[in-house]
Amino acid sequence: MFFSHLECSRPCGAGPLDPRSRQHLCACGAPLLARYDLGSLSSWRRESLRDRETTLWRYRELLPLFPGESPVTLGEGWTPLIHAERLGAALGLRRLFVKDESPNPTNSFKARGQSVAVTRARALGATTLSVPTAGNAGCAMAAYAAAAGLDARVFMPRDVKRPFIQECELFGAHVELVDGVITDAGRIAAERGCPLGWYDVSTLKEPYRLEGKKTMAFELAEQLDWRWPDWILYPTGGGTGLIGMWKGFEELEAIGWVPRGHRPRMVSVQAEGCAPIVNAYRAGADHAEPAVNPHTIADGLRVPKAVGDFLMLRAIRESGGTAIAVSDDSMVDGMRRLGRLEGISAAPEGGAALSALDALVAAGQIGQDDVVVLFNTGGALKYLDVLQ
Repeated sequence: MFFSHLECSRPCGAGPLDPRSRQHLCACGAPLLARYDLGSLSSWRRESLRDRETTLWRYRELLPLFPGESPVTLGEGWTPLIHAERLGAALGLRRLFVKDESPNPTNSFKARGQSVAVTRARALGATTLSVPTAGNAGCAMAAYAAAAGLDARVFMPRDVKRPFIQECELFGAHVELVDGVITDAGRIAAERGCPLGWYDVSTLKEPYRLEGKKTMAFELAEQLDWRWPDWILYPTGGGTGLIGMWKGFEELEAIGWVPRGHRPRMVSVQAEGCAPIVNAYRAGADHAEPAVNPHTIADGLRVPKAVGDFLMLRAIRESGGTAIAVSDDSMVDGMRRLGRLEGISAAPEGGAALSALDALVAAGQIGQDDVVVLFNTGGALKYLDVLQ
């Protein structure tokens, strides 16, 4: 076990924080990041992965576990990287891949973050977990809380799709519907939970969901024979996946598993009706202004203000990437093409990533031999209404 401490994601001067006690945001309000004794990992070899379990916990040396602890797991991670040959041929791309997160427990990439967050929450003695959510994060938290024997409190916008509510209730969670969007749900969750000592697993308001999401970078490296792709197109709401992968790139490079010098260009994909990161990127800003009247069929993209906006913008710019907003209609078209050409059940977020790829190809920014990874972050089953 090489987990050592937590530190602020900003250079605010706060010293290392003890991960054996509850920590959420830094005193300055920024997210905290888990750090590892990377120097001691010089003897860890890639070959050790060969016979390990096919879950994200195969990378346990770079995950927040202490001796004697065991993870809360439902088999998350190690999702397929599909060579999308038919879709690639239609776009003129020879090396297009889809990282399909829909086979995860509860049908989305949110399982990765909640597995790690619930593992730490249980180890820290939490008995009740709370989360504001637009849908999939709540379903995943409810499932992992059930597996850990913990009470789950889920706060959702009132207009969330019914399957999300029903799935949370299936796992025994108490669901409260609130007026507004996910930021309103977060405010009410905090008002209810803080006086009662509930453990908040909001996006980036605790350090460990990020650690689960970074394993997508680890898997990409392993599945691509320890090379990074040229491009990653990632649907972005709260941004933990994008930020987590950027952190994962740094860690694998630091221990020598992947050469430095050629990281992927990161493309943040948002909805035209809720595009704070796109607007901030275009304006050259370091922080995003909250989206006004946020609306989109992709519930995971309806995040008007992200806690880690500055971390997303930093990763996009350092990678030489970009940020693109797409229409709801193009998302549905993308869902249909991923299904028809590749047999992939894609949520609107995955369709959004394909729509952004269309724009980059049309602009001549992506070459036919570039290695391109498009992320489908969840399945279509909870979104079948948008296909009607």
